[in-house]
Parts: sequence; C-alpha cells; structure tokens
Amino acid sequence: MKPFKYMLMAGAAAGLLGACATPETELTETVTVERDAPETAPDETEETDSGEFKLDYEKFTLNNGLEVVLNVDRSDPIVAISTVVHVGSNREKPGRTGFAHFFEHMSFNDSENVPRGWNRKAIPEWGGQRNGGTWSDGTIYYELVPTDAFDKILWIDSDRLGYMINTVTQQALEREKQVVKNEKRERVDNAPYGYTQEVIRKSLYPEGHPYSWTVIGALPDLQAATLEDVRGFYDEYYGAANATLVISGDIDVEETKEKVQRWFGEIRSGGDVESLPPMPVTLKETKSLYFEDNFATLPELRITFPTVEAYSKDEQALNVLAQLLAGSKNSPLYRSVVEEEKLAPEIYSYNNSMELAGEFVLSVRANAGSDLDDVYTAIEQGLAEFETDGVNETDLARIKAEQETILYSNLSTVLDKAIQMSQDNEFAGDPAYAIKSAELLRNVTAEDVMSAYETYIKDKPSVITSFVPQGEAELALEGAELATVWIEEVRNDVTAEEVSQGEEAEYERTPSTHDRSEPPFGDLPLFEMPHIWHATLPKDVDLLGIESDEIPLVTFEISFDGGAWLDPADKKGTANLLAELMNEGTATRTPAEMEQAIGLIGSGITVSADTDEITISATTLARNFEDTVDLVEEILAGPRFKPEDFERVKTATLTEIRDRDANPTAIASLAFNRLIYGDAHPLGTSRSGTLETVEDITLADLQAAYSTLLNSHATVHVVGDVSPARAEAAFTGLADIVQTQDVDLPEYAIPAQKNAGKVFFIDVPDSKQSVIFAGKLTVASDEEDAPRVSFMNEKLGGGISGDLAQTLRIEKGYTYGAYSYISDGHVKQPWRAYTSVRANATRPSLEIIREMIRDYGVTFDQAAVDLTQNKVLKDNTRAYESLSAKLGMLRMISKYGFGDDYLETEQQELLSMEADDFKSLAAEYLSEPEMVYVIVGDKATQFDAVKDFADGAVTELDIYGAKIAE
Repeated sequence: MKPFKYMLMAGAAAGLLGACATPETELTETVTVERDAPETAPDETEETDSGEFKLDYEKFTLNNGLEVVLNVDRSDPIVAISTVVHVGSNREKPGRTGFAHFFEHMSFNDSENVPRGWNRKAIPEWGGQRNGGTWSDGTIYYELVPTDAFDKILWIDSDRLGYMINTVTQQALEREKQVVKNEKRERVDNAPYGYTQEVIRKSLYPEGHPYSWTVIGALPDLQAATLEDVRGFYDEYYGAANATLVISGDIDVEETKEKVQRWFGEIRSGGDVESLPPMPVTLKETKSLYFEDNFATLPELRITFPTVEAYSKDEQALNVLAQLLAGSKNSPLYRSVVEEEKLAPEIYSYNNSMELAGEFVLSVRANAGSDLDDVYTAIEQGLAEFETDGVNETDLARIKAEQETILYSNLSTVLDKAIQMSQDNEFAGDPAYAIKSAELLRNVTAEDVMSAYETYIKDKPSVITSFVPQGEAELALEGAELATVWIEEVRNDVTAEEVSQGEEAEYERTPSTHDRSEPPFGDLPLFEMPHIWHATLPKDVDLLGIESDEIPLVTFEISFDGGAWLDPADKKGTANLLAELMNEGTATRTPAEMEQAIGLIGSGITVSADTDEITISATTLARNFEDTVDLVEEILAGPRFKPEDFERVKTATLTEIRDRDANPTAIASLAFNRLIYGDAHPLGTSRSGTLETVEDITLADLQAAYSTLLNSHATVHVVGDVSPARAEAAFTGLADIVQTQDVDLPEYAIPAQKNAGKVFFIDVPDSKQSVIFAGKLTVASDEEDAPRVSFMNEKLGGGISGDLAQTLRIEKGYTYGAYSYISDGHVKQPWRAYTSVRANATRPSLEIIREMIRDYGVTFDQAAVDLTQNKVLKDNTRAYESLSAKLGMLRMISKYGFGDDYLETEQQELLSMEADDFKSLAAEYLSEPEMVYVIVGDKATQFDAVKDFADGAVTELDIYGAKIAE
C-alpha cells in the first residue's frame, strides 16, 4: 500500500522526497489511543503552524462516536474525504490472516443504498479518484472529487461505512477472494524478494503475535474465509466510534457539519474496541535465514532489529539514526559498502515504528555475484566507524533542514492533508500531529541518537535474511538456515476459481430517518488553466512558469533536448549514465559534499535522462530558491568526471539492469517496445541500455555527451511560490553555462509493422501470473488526433472504471488491475492494454481482451460519449492541483508547442465529438487484427493455452525480446 504517513527512510540515493520502500514494508506510524467518546463533544477549532506553514481545522464528535475533522482549502474546486478505521492486520487471528485487507476489498463492492459497482465505477466517471489501503494497524478509504460531487461522495462513503454488510453474498465473497489472491500473486509471489517480509515477520515475532504474519496474509487463510467471518469482522470493528472522518477542500464549514450529521449520524457506534497495549519484542539470539528466490537476479541482505512502538520517546531518534547510518553519501554504511568495498549501488536504512512494536532495518541489494558475507562484514565495519566517530553534526543539521520541506510536501494537496490528518487523529488523537512530529525530530540531539543506537542496535540480536538467485545458495550468509514459505501450485484445472458477481443479495433495508437515495450533483465547477508566464533568457533558453503561493515551496526543472535519442547505437545507456554521474558531485565538491550542501538548505536535486531529454529537477523551500538554483548551475557547469565515481556509477547501473531483468512486467514492456520499434530505434530499447552496451561505455563517452548536452536547446519550467521577475533573475546565470544551440536530433525511421497481428511468448518459469500486453502504433502527441485518441481510450482502459478493469477484475476476478493508454512522444506512439492475470486464467483473459478491442468502437453509443465527456471534464478540476502536475502542464506546452490554454481547447474539442467520431477513431487506431500480443508467464503450464489462442502461431522470445531460434 501507499506509505500514507511520512517516515524517514535512509538511502543515499533515495532523494529528499522519493524514498524507496521495500516490498510490503509498512511505513505508517501508529499509536494506541483511548477512544471513550462522550455523547456530545464541543467543537474544537485549532490552528497549528510550523514556521511559515499553518494548518487550520475544526474537529467535533458525532453522538455515535465518529470523530470528524474539517479543513478548508479553496485553492481548487475539489474536496477530499479520508476515513480511517482503527483496524489492521494486527486484529486478525491465526488461520484468518489477511482478513483486514480482504475486508477493505469487500467494502468497495456493494452497499444498501448505492447501486452495485458504483463505489469503484461511478467515482472516476464523476471526475474523481478513490482508493483504500490496509496496513498492520489500520485501514483507510479516500476519495477526491470536484465540488459538484461532494454530496454524492458523502452518500457513498457513509453507505460503505455503515450500510454494506447486508449486501455481501457468497458469490461476491468468492469473486473478491480471487482479486485479493491475484494481488498477492502480482506483488509477492511473482515479484523478486516478495517473500522477504513473510520470512522476517515469522522470525522476528513469536507465534501468535499480531505482527507475526504479513498484511496480505496467507492464501489458504483467505480461501477459508466465510460469510460469517465477514459479518463478525464488520460487527466487531466497523463502527463509527472506531473511525475518523476528515474532509478537506472547498467547503463551507457549517453547511458541511449539517451534511456530515445527516449522512453519518445514524451509523451504528459499533462494539467497544479495546486498545491494544504495546507489544515490543526482544530476541535472545540472532536468526539468520536464506531463500533461493526464483525471480531474483541479485543477492539481497536485510538485517532487522526489534525496536519500539510509535510515539515512544525513542522513535524520532531512531528515525534520525537511520538517516545518519545510511541516508547520505557521507554516511558510514554507504562509505563502507558502496564506496570502499564496492559491493552494492546503495544501502538503505529505516525505522518502522508501528502501533505495537517497531523494526529497524538495514537493506542491501548487492551487485551480481557478491557474497553476502562480504556485505555483512562491510556493514559491521561501517557500524564500528559510527561508534568511533559518533554523530556527524553537519549531517544532523541536514536531516533537520530537510524535514521542513518534507512536511510541506506531505501536506501540499487537499488529498494529502485529508489522508495525513485522518491517520494522525485516529492514532495520535491530533489531526495536526505531523507538524508536532516534525518539531520533535528537529529537537533530536546527538546524545539521543547515540543512546538509541546503544539501546537497540549495538551488539543486539537481529533477524538476517539472505535472498539469493535460484541456484546461488553459496552467496547467502554463512551458517544461514533455509527459510520456508508457502508457495502456491499453479494448476489449470481449478474450476472453483471461475467466479462472477452473482445475484444481488436479498435483505431488509436498514431504517433511516433521512432519504438515503442518490443526491443530485451540485453546481458544475469549470476548469480554467492557471496563468502561465513566459520569458526568454540569454542563449535562447525558454523559461515558463506558474506562480502558486499555497505552500512555501518551489519546484523547477531544466531540460536539455537529446537524452537517449543521441546515444550511439553500440553504447545505449550513455545519456542515462551521464545523468547518474551528474548526481555524483561536481568538479569542486565530492558527492558527499554536494549532497550535504543541498540538504542543509532543505532542497532536493536530481538529474535524470529520458528518451529525448536530460533533466535536472529540484524542489526547494521558497526562501532558498536562489541558493538551490546556484547549486543546480554548479552541477551543470562542472560534473565530477573522476574515474572512481564513473566506475561506481557504471557498476550500479549494471546492477539495476540485472534487477530489471527479473521483473516480468518490465520484461513484457521492453519486449513490446522492441517489437513495435525494432532494435535500431531509440524507443525500441531501454534508455538505460543493456549489460553489453553499458559495459562498453567509457568516461570519455560521457565527457563527449556532456559537451553535446551544453550545446542542446534548454528549457526551464518553474512552479510555486516565486514571482516571474525573481525566477528570471535567478536563472540568468545559465547563459554562462549553456552554449550556442547547434545540435540536431537524428531522425529514426519507424520500421514497417511486420509484427502486427502476431502473438509472442516469453517464459519465466514458475510464474504465478501471466503478464499480458496488447497494442499497436497510433499517433504522436503533437498530431491532431492525439487528444481524440486519448479521449477514445478513456472508457476502455482509463482506470478502474474502464471496461477492461470492470470485466477482468470486477466481473471475472482474473486480475488485480487492467488498463490501457497511449504514451507521449514526438514520434508515433503505441496504444497498449496491459494486465497481470492469474496463470490459469491466461487463455480466457486473452480472449476477453481480444473481443473487447474488436467490439469497442462498434458498440460506442451516445451514453458512452456522455460518460467520457463528463469524466474527462470533471477530472481536469483535480488533475492539476499539485506542483508536479502544474510542472507537467508546462512541459506539454514547451515540448509539443501547445497553447497556454491547450487543456481548455481540448475540452471544447471533446464536447464537439459525437459517437461516430469515437467509432471511426477506434476503427482506425484499435484495429484488433493489427494488435501485437506479448505474454510473459510459465511456459510449462501456459504455452499450450496461448498457442490455442493464436491458432498455433506463437513466436517465443527470450527475456530481452529477441527471437529464440527454433
């Protein structure tokens, strides 16, 4: 699930705002709170601030115990609702693991007063987004909609919380079991290192401890769930007194109070859910286990120490400790593992304090062939260095400076605020705890950190897991014992897995004093593009911006034309490698020194390469905007072309490529692109290159690519709390760095589509799911038909409400998700549909996809036109709220020559489209006989089924998309 609450996760390349979570790592901090709500509670109005930031809210409690928080934000005509129920996997019983997550799924199906399927289907069609998540301690449901659908969301949200249980049928139960099982197969069983969390939890926590099983649980437990289990779980935990409701956005407080009372006031309070006391664990001795992972290509070592529950006095010190040990290039573990021993591209560290207990984790995904004993020794050396040197005060100051930017970013949209405040209120009793948490972290001292290290890490027992590629057990830690996990057997004759929604339940409707039928729409909010300002800097550098002062942040990027498009044919990955090297310090600062300088002003800077550009991106506090621009210009003016840095970055890239080669979805995507564009086209290969091409890249190649970069056309985009005049003044220094623009991008011919209509298969043995891609070439983003093709696709594959997801997931239970889209680019782009289905549903899924593509245009009627127009128009009201979304808007304008009002123009074009327009677009661009099909799965069980689908004509490819000789 999404890590809703921010938690410091250390990793030298994680970036200020982009920490990477390992599979099924829960980063949510929680706490037990006594919840004895009075019959009535007085209104409570609060204003909490941190520096320049203020968080206003009003909190009150309904008679049934539901705690409600209202936050007014009129920056856009949208409203977000977040409901947190205080029940997670820690409330489950052995033999029924995974039930909290399963019940979350069931709650999205039917309820008494909302038509079947509307919870998932209608909200996107109203221009909104919705989802939910379950973690060890809680469950969350959230929506974001235009203001005209506010009443409708209150109706749906309240009906789900209070009126869904009578609608559950046996058939609905069985169908949702398949969906959740597909989710586990996709995220755990079919993913590299997917079983790691299961092994750690079973070893760290004693049998019966609420954390001794994973959130998603075991498939046999899930299969055994009954209707009585569902009813019992609802009766025990899904009461109003065990939940928090937060509404944030363009609302009137008094009017909203009345609406909340109407829709939520009659919901039953529920049983008396007792708070669980903290249950921290201790280990008598270290446990070392290994597992040969069928999907892994790299050895991975994780060391997990038991720590303390959330909100304890040591929690923030442990968070800071994680950053100090492995959160920067100056950290001792990074120096020992990455720089000195050259065993891995990164090392990560984080403290995960949950409601009952905590975990402190060190994680290393090592280079191919690395012995994990060597990795463990390097970690010990780094820890010894930390014990000797103690806390680096400059690093401590950097961590504290970064916290302010992270705080603002985590509360930058109405949905962010609703999610954060609902969790903080439910688990800490304070909707604005995020601000207090940031303050607590800023008050952590060096003595606090060393005390936490001595108490929880130094010489303490841990759980150590060595996950190694199949057949490479010798790489595991010496003395490790073989871990056991339950692995599902793939069978093709399991007819019990053929499910459907079934008939609707028969029940007596719950009485209500209010009319609980669907409320009407409110006034339709109209989307208007923000004011976009333009300027031209010296050397013809284009500058575009949007001023937005809602939060004191600025995000900007400088993009140079070229990217992987300019890579030599035999050295694919050159641009990507150059970008990676530009993240490694400058001519005058080491990587650690540059990272320190960036962090001390609370900023984040990243250089990245795409197919046709190299971009340096930054996020900064508004007050430090000019200082951040200066650092960006220093990076651009003089990368650190040192042989030792180059070799480290190159090795890291090769490791990442090997890691990519273990991902079935990545394998399918790259093979599909290669079949569409061929080997010679930049879009036919990965921009990060292959093992062979990257191996041949030299430091001189990167220096030549850098020279070309400075001679390429540059564009600057800036969004946030900065005026046009201030921005223009800050970027004038670019003129001293960039050169005269004299680089012409080569033209690459797209080959004849000889693979159209063909079916390709890639074997990944023992896959529990089959990844399916189907698509064909369509239009470039700057072609006249591009927005029209996108509109045409919306009903078919535009999210959970699309026909593909509704059929393959909601109706059939074959998959966790199924979608389609057309990508952006200057040359013709493919439309593609993609999904990952359970292995024994491969053949029927392919048949359904083929039939849906074939019949889509033929069946497109006026109702489909109305639905598409309504969905897209309303979606625009919320789609461009965040700073990053506004930055994307500027990118489309400068990259494709769109007008400043292009979204409004496209809206008018959509409104002018009729059913015949959609039919003709589908006929031209979704011609099913021209589709290329790629299936990645287990050949032993699925190849014959795919062969039948293809009438015997299947071409086998290797994992790199090359044809296998017959």
